[in-house]
Amino acid sequence: MKEFVEVIFRSERMGHFINSKNLEILPDVKVVVKVERGEDIGRIVNCALEDEELEKEFENNKIEKILRIATEEDFKQLEAVKKKEEEAKKRFLEIVVKYPFEMKLLDTVYQLDGNKLTFFFSAEDRIDFREFVRELATEFKTRIELHQSSGREDAKRFGGLGICGKTYCCVSFLKKFNQVTIQMAKDQNLLSNLSKISGPCGRLLCCLLYEEDFYLEKAEEFPEIDEEIMYGNVKMFVGKNDYYNNKIHLVSDESVNRIISLQDYKDINKKQNEKSHT
Repeated sequence: MKEFVEVIFRSERMGHFINSKNLEILPDVKVVVKVERGEDIGRIVNCALEDEELEKEFENNKIEKILRIATEEDFKQLEAVKKKEEEAKKRFLEIVVKYPFEMKLLDTVYQLDGNKLTFFFSAEDRIDFREFVRELATEFKTRIELHQSSGREDAKRFGGLGICGKTYCCVSFLKKFNQVTIQMAKDQNLLSNLSKISGPCGRLLCCLLYEEDFYLEKAEEFPEIDEEIMYGNVKMFVGKNDYYNNKIHLVSDESVNRIISLQDYKDINKKQNEKSHT
């Protein structure tokens, strides 16, 4: 299987490339790569990635090449591009006021060779900006892309500290956003306080995904919520499973609460099953 190189661009987007020239590359080295509309510069984050899906893309000629390790000339060009981005940002803000929609400009990024200019923005709703794009293309005389950023992308772009006190996962190590669902919160007994499991991006915390396998594995040992059991002479129901402490919270129709160990629950349940079969 081939080894692919993972590169992150200034826009925070990721791409995968092949080191066909066998260049001596290392993580954090800046390289110039071939992209759809020319050349761009990025930073290596993984030098030797093996992946079956990438292998298929390579076979279908969808994986581009690393052209060279960035040179002094490339860095000089990058500085010139950054100055152009500041000018483009100002001009964008002058033009957008003529249109009947509201958007917040977040970032302006030129491709290294200037063949594409991307404006990252946020907006409350979806926007039809076809006419706006045409004017921008006429103004800047290059390929224009308008990218409506999501809350998660904003968090990754601007960074910050999570409720754990550490840098956002999406900033420090996450390479892509994974789907986090309400079902995961339900599996982990966290539905009672959704505000505490939502990040600054407004979406469910990415870290819910990290412990999901643990909870699913533990759930196989525990009874279902609302499962019935006779505790003493009282009919009670499972109200909550405490996976970390191996405890089960029982509640009766009269709101009597009891907490018993998982082993005690299994012993009681076993005796009742044996009794019902005799």
